[in-house]
Amino acid sequence: MTYMKKILTILAVGIMAAGQVAFAQSTSKLTATKANEYGLIYTLPRTAFEVTIAAEKTVKTPGEFYQYAKKYLSTDPILKSSTSWKVVDAVVNPIGIADESEQYLVTLKGGQGTYISVNDKNFPVSINDESYSGEVDLTPLPKAVEAQPTVLQKPVAQQAMTPEMIQSKSSAKRAELAAAKIYELRTNRNEIIAGQADAMPSDGAAMKLALDQITAQEEALTAMFLGTVQTSVEVRTFTVSVPDDGAPDRVVVARLSVLDGLVDATDLSGDPIYLSIKPLTQGKLPVNEKGEVKKFPKGGVAYRIPGTAEVTLQVGNKVLVDKEFDVAQYGVVFGVDPSVFTNKKAPSYLHFNPLTGAIRELGVIENQ
Repeated sequence: MTYMKKILTILAVGIMAAGQVAFAQSTSKLTATKANEYGLIYTLPRTAFEVTIAAEKTVKTPGEFYQYAKKYLSTDPILKSSTSWKVVDAVVNPIGIADESEQYLVTLKGGQGTYISVNDKNFPVSINDESYSGEVDLTPLPKAVEAQPTVLQKPVAQQAMTPEMIQSKSSAKRAELAAAKIYELRTNRNEIIAGQADAMPSDGAAMKLALDQITAQEEALTAMFLGTVQTSVEVRTFTVSVPDDGAPDRVVVARLSVLDGLVDATDLSGDPIYLSIKPLTQGKLPVNEKGEVKKFPKGGVAYRIPGTAEVTLQVGNKVLVDKEFDVAQYGVVFGVDPSVFTNKKAPSYLHFNPLTGAIRELGVIENQ
């Protein structure tokens, strides 16, 4: 049987599509046949991280009659226009990218159609088990939220204005008329609820419609005094590579700008959002009963024994994420004897973690 050979090849970096709860993938079946000399090639992944950050934008706008809010409504209004941003959610998920130094050719001769399933990045997913999908549970991503029209941007704002308000040239007079309309609407609401209105709605549905219209007009007129607040949520994803020998204490993954929200790490207009990757454990080669490190099996099917790292995402003094992850390149590569997969009487199957190249399950195929 031919020994496994490591092939050094430059491979493109692949990034998993964002927005999924589970890492889903399409797979291809590579079958060991005489045509390919029973040799199958795959690539072990290395770990990177996708950092997804949700920032909320708040736009405050004074109302036309803000100067009269205290006088007529006894409430403090928004006094000047402003825009502010804050981070409201963040998620860190691992992804697998091609390890240029860990591409392997394995020879699986002697079996009956022995095969390896690989994903679209050529990472191993399974051996002799096409039904295994290799899904990996990931943290759900925050969703972007578009800004909705304020009450003053809706048709009800025009509907709430009386002809006298529209015709008046005086801001003070328009404010007085708007305040009077607010109190009139409140009186009408109370009369309808008490059943004392001159023209009562005919049924419950009509009453609800009338009360909803009163409420909408009151909100529009009140916003002319107090102002409006409009919010939206922007979501951006940033990819962070992990060095083989550990990461710096922390790196700037993105910044939060007062004017532009989430911006790249190189944009110094914003406050930094830091990501720290702290190695916790190193993967170790297996040992025998005597405590001696096992030798790599002849022609072995390579897999990772990953290490772990603590990943922390922080903005200012606020910790957004603090979580432990497996990291492929903090581990070692070992192998499974290929003969277990080509055994004609009791061939084995193998399930990989496609993000790290680690073994999830190794067993014997039943009902052969």
